[in-house]
Amino acid sequence: MRVGVITREWPPDVYGGAGVHVEHLVAALRGLEQGPELDVHCFGGPRADATGHGVPSGLQAANGALQAVGVDVEIAAALADAELVHSHTWYANHAGHLASLVHGSAHVVTAHSLEPRRPWKADQLGGGYRLSSWVERTAYASADAVIAVSRGMRADVLDVYPDLDPAKVVVVGNGVDAQAYRPIEAPDVVRSVGVDPDRPYALFVGRITRQKGLVHLLAAADQLPPEAGLVLCAGAPDTPAERAQVADAVAELQTRRTGVVWIEQMLPREQLVPLITGATVFVVPSVYEPLGIVNLEAAACGTAVVASAVGGIPEVVDDGRTGLLVPYDAEDPTAFAAGLAARMAELLADPGRAAAMGAAGRERVLAEFGWPAIAQQTAEVYETVLAAR
Repeated sequence: MRVGVITREWPPDVYGGAGVHVEHLVAALRGLEQGPELDVHCFGGPRADATGHGVPSGLQAANGALQAVGVDVEIAAALADAELVHSHTWYANHAGHLASLVHGSAHVVTAHSLEPRRPWKADQLGGGYRLSSWVERTAYASADAVIAVSRGMRADVLDVYPDLDPAKVVVVGNGVDAQAYRPIEAPDVVRSVGVDPDRPYALFVGRITRQKGLVHLLAAADQLPPEAGLVLCAGAPDTPAERAQVADAVAELQTRRTGVVWIEQMLPREQLVPLITGATVFVVPSVYEPLGIVNLEAAACGTAVVASAVGGIPEVVDDGRTGLLVPYDAEDPTAFAAGLAARMAELLADPGRAAAMGAAGRERVLAEFGWPAIAQQTAEVYETVLAAR
């Protein structure tokens, strides 16, 4: 079986959970004894282990969504030999859809997020959001199978696209590399990125985008115990305006309390893992999250998680056992910020309880979220799809 994997992100240009997912899924699929033969096609320049596709020259000044569609056309043209194509995120969905039309290949989509669940993008992208929404809707409607990364994601897919055959929407969860993400106590590494390892701190890791709820965390920060630190490993802003909003809020917060550290670049794993390990609590204040690989990465590092109870997060964070969940109500952001602060403060004040939750999270990751099992389930979806054609 020859499979073309289509993704916007591929190392070294990985900035979000979907990119992490594709990277590890491909490695695990290639590790299966009788797994498929994979060709990876990604956006960007040349890669040693994938085929990169740049924006066509005539589209260099075009809307970003048009640029993505242009890249998709070039990727589709390169997929003539694939029996099945597997696309990840709307950026790649159109390439899979076109390949299925032109070459007759089967098309599998993995649902990492849904454009209709991110309406704020209309403010950022204008007509580009209308195009991305059309691309996603068209690809899902014609796909041979849709893989949802959580049960919550599957429910969302069927709610947003009710004409889909429910039998075609299957759940294959996200995973985590529990060897790459494991507890590593390295206070000197933590200190090297400007964080005091001897001070209890809460840690956020993610992109600066409305989806990740960083503004709610910053609103909660004033309610944290004064002895607690807050570390924000936050970069890759959706827009300059969103970065400026975060920068202003962080600067104001730093005038009122000590221990607030903003690390704007995305840290390499060698620094990130000790930073996660050293945190008393890892916080995920997302307002929308199909699953959230960062929850798994934190748990794999043995760190307790405080997270919003949205999307697939409750399937990962076992409330009261591996972390604490906070209800999210878009109509009452003040209550959400207060809830985040209260749950974080509970664990910051009781490091023994936080450590026990972190240990339980690590055990659960090892038992339920390994990539080899996820790769096997994905290969079985491929086989089922091809057998049905």
